Amino acid sequence: MIANRLLAALVVVLVSLSTITACSSSRQLPRATVQESLTTSVSNYQYLVGPNDSLSIFVWRNPELSGSFIVRPDGKISTSLVEDVPVSGKTPTQVARDMEQILGKYIRDPVVTVSVSNFVGPYSEQVRVIGEATNPQAVSYREYMTVLDLMIAVGGLTEFADGNGAKLVRTSSGGQVTYDLRLDDLIRDGNISANVDILPGDIVIIPEAWF
Repeated sequence: MIANRLLAALVVVLVSLSTITACSSSRQLPRATVQESLTTSVSNYQYLVGPNDSLSIFVWRNPELSGSFIVRPDGKISTSLVEDVPVSGKTPTQVARDMEQILGKYIRDPVVTVSVSNFVGPYSEQVRVIGEATNPQAVSYREYMTVLDLMIAVGGLTEFADGNGAKLVRTSSGGQVTYDLRLDDLIRDGNISANVDILPGDIVIIPEAWF
């Protein structure tokens, strides 16, 4: 009887050890890939095409090749003549030049114009607000956007927000840099000196206040 109890206890110990070993061997996922925006200052912003954007492509004297095309989630479009054309991350002008080069294999001296509607843009060009904003969301960047414009877009702060504890995370030179924000001073106290420029790809994190 004693031997059976010892054997049962040994089995329990071995099972416990195997469980601990299995847990300790679990791996961490790699960090998210950092996608840096091409815009490094407010004075050189250019809109870049992204998934779900609607492109109007006009090919001069070739109406059968013209039309409206939705950018797929993989950043490509398919036209009536050419499939799987990568367009995400490019300016509309760059897309037009690429289309001219592609269509040049089929027609003589194509002239292409590209315009965009339903602006969304790639994630690297969107500004994201998380935490204690009234409506945390991703916002499409607009030229000369400031943190005040961004707060208006997300409906301001909640009553539980620690606005002066907010952080702005910006991708720069392949890494991420964190800056302090003074959202309470800006929004609740009207201190306009706390307003700062926003760049495409910025992430604003607003923590909850500890009362």
